[in-house]
Amino acid sequence: MVASKNKDQAIIVFESRKIRRDWHREEWWFSVVDVVAVLTEQTDLLKARKYWNKLAQRLRNEGSEVVTNCHQLKMEAPDGKMRKTDCANTEGLFRIIQSIPSPKAEPFKRWLAAVGYERVQEIENPELAQERMKTLYEQKGYPKDWIDKRLRGMAIRQNLTDEWRARGIQAQQDYAILTAEISRATFGMTPGEYKKHKNIPAKSKANLRDNMTDLELIFTMLGEKVTTEISRQEKPETFPGNQQVARRGGKVAGNARKDTEKELGRSVISTENYLSDQFPENEQDRLGDN
Repeated sequence: MVASKNKDQAIIVFESRKIRRDWHREEWWFSVVDVVAVLTEQTDLLKARKYWNKLAQRLRNEGSEVVTNCHQLKMEAPDGKMRKTDCANTEGLFRIIQSIPSPKAEPFKRWLAAVGYERVQEIENPELAQERMKTLYEQKGYPKDWIDKRLRGMAIRQNLTDEWRARGIQAQQDYAILTAEISRATFGMTPGEYKKHKNIPAKSKANLRDNMTDLELIFTMLGEKVTTEISRQEKPETFPGNQQVARRGGKVAGNARKDTEKELGRSVISTENYLSDQFPENEQDRLGDN
């Protein structure tokens, strides 16, 4: 089965049933309630939501991580308002589908596999994902040397999050706190404060790093790379320990930034909202959070 989709790809269709999705963390995340409605052949989303709530509680009691790995993302509700909705990626949906007795389970799995085929290819061959991102940035008008730095920054960021995971960091909030520690030590601002400095609307999903200059990207990479190396060497076992390592890694980048600013006679920290005129917010959202 082939997925059909509208222009912004936020909705896809399975057997005439609409399923909402959002581009998050470099992959598609699907509305769990929409999927549950399809599998239970329920047209009332409220009833489908109640079914999912009961199923989620059972999975928690069984010790399953499926519910924990779901994320609440804002999606358009039937009333037209943007509301937080439980979402799962392809892997998570496969596990949820296995927990729902339904004659539609197998055809839905085949449909989901077709939808996610491109992503599966990229997982097996990371160069494909890199090429896709490179093409996307080129289409938006970013210069080649900036794109090279941005893609390298993504790889460094992935190495850092893998290291944090190895140190036992699981909660998304903890990743955000550690990232803020590095940013504060590097630039004197958290990512949220940095967005305000660049005049990026608070409610916008626009990626801060997509609005950074070359030098800002370089010092961001430096802080995260040094943090990764210190963590690999010292292997902190507690969250406070990881916080301290993040501050130290960021401080190295912060000192390098200050030295650079002395040499240049100007601040590295820019108010520039990179390519804001040519880069619509809905397209920016698709470039992820790395």
